[in-house]
Amino acid sequence: MKKNQETGLSVWQLSMMAVGSVIGGSFFLGSSVAIHSAGPSIILSYILGGILVYYILFALSEMTVNDPDAGSFQTFTERAYGKMAGFVTGWVYWAGIVLAMSSEATAISVLVKIWFPHVSTLILGSIIIVSVTVINLLGAQRLGKLESILAAVKLITVAAFIVMGALLIIGVIKGNQAGENHGYSRPAFLMEPFFANGFKGFSGSLLVVIYAYSGFEVLGLAAAEAKDPRKTVPVAIHKVVTILLTLYIISVGIILALIPTDEISGDRSPMVAALEHYGFDWAGNILNIILITAILSTMLASMFGVGRMIRTLASEGLAPAFLKEKAEVPYRGLIFSGCAMLLALLAAILMPQVYVFLISAGGFSSIFVYIMIMASHIRFRERNGKPNDKLRLEGFPYSSLFVMICLIAAVAFMPFVKGQTAGLAAGFMIIAFFSVAYLFVKKHAEKPDQPVDKS
Repeated sequence: MKKNQETGLSVWQLSMMAVGSVIGGSFFLGSSVAIHSAGPSIILSYILGGILVYYILFALSEMTVNDPDAGSFQTFTERAYGKMAGFVTGWVYWAGIVLAMSSEATAISVLVKIWFPHVSTLILGSIIIVSVTVINLLGAQRLGKLESILAAVKLITVAAFIVMGALLIIGVIKGNQAGENHGYSRPAFLMEPFFANGFKGFSGSLLVVIYAYSGFEVLGLAAAEAKDPRKTVPVAIHKVVTILLTLYIISVGIILALIPTDEISGDRSPMVAALEHYGFDWAGNILNIILITAILSTMLASMFGVGRMIRTLASEGLAPAFLKEKAEVPYRGLIFSGCAMLLALLAAILMPQVYVFLISAGGFSSIFVYIMIMASHIRFRERNGKPNDKLRLEGFPYSSLFVMICLIAAVAFMPFVKGQTAGLAAGFMIIAFFSVAYLFVKKHAEKPDQPVDKS
């Protein structure tokens, strides 16, 4: 324990790890779907999403620090509700990451199509997935250096957009004639209802918004590796939620002030659309390039984690035997996951709205995992009682029930956003598939060895 306190992760390292894992294509491009659905009320969705992240992080961190040998939320679920629940949760999480990475690859493809409109999304997305997989195969040390640079670019990008957008709003920077000829006054959100598409539009945006926060769970999983975690982790959680809420709300507020929501579509970043609306095509092109590197950052970080998740599942007998390996770099898990991403991208191409389908199915998987985390925490508290330090979920059990109700509601309202119904159906199919897979694995494990015929 002493070693952990001396060499463990600092508050800043924990915070940046979580923030770097979160801000990706689901925000830079996926926010266009949420904004178009909810209108100005999207601000409330992001605030609610931040509150849910806060509670889930405390629940997961509390369990991780008080039981550091568990390893991951998959183990917590298994201990709380049995091996089948743990198996399904682990594999649904893996499937969610696969879908998420496929959606990130699609997001980059959408951005690249501005310059290469005739190249198909399938080809562009496949090149990106293969590249990210190969980079991860090079090892953690090389990946870490590249990831730190890309994460910094990501945060600088959001900050730069906020500054430029604010200067446009207050009139320090003037848009050219093309950008000022649209017949309305700034800020744009005053020209439309707060709930642009009613309560259904607001509710339907919740899944996309919660998905935009996905990846934050890395902080909870790394909690046991922190310096003096009972003091460090609560501070890191507050920093992560504050940073994410600030960046998300200010960025979306700037977008809402610059451009009407009916001019925002899922085929380009709302940040780029806002700048181009005022005639800054050059700024939109530069931002597009930077957004691509930012999304690559998220893909690299997530690919790093998903390969190790597969190795953990395989070591526990919950994955095919050929995925077992002891090498520092989980080569088999990475290649297996990369192939799965290519298949997910191919399947999504068959859908009318590729990107919306992927973020919907991936978002459903993420929300399922978060529900299982909160349900496991309820059982954890029943067995272990309330911790005596600050690293605990306050307001239990009402806070846990509040989070679970909001997450279930986000799933229930998915059909109110065009294109999310297919993602909802895919989500249920994923759970059903892995439930049946567990029964097969269990039956195979219980099958007695056949006697060897020595005749």
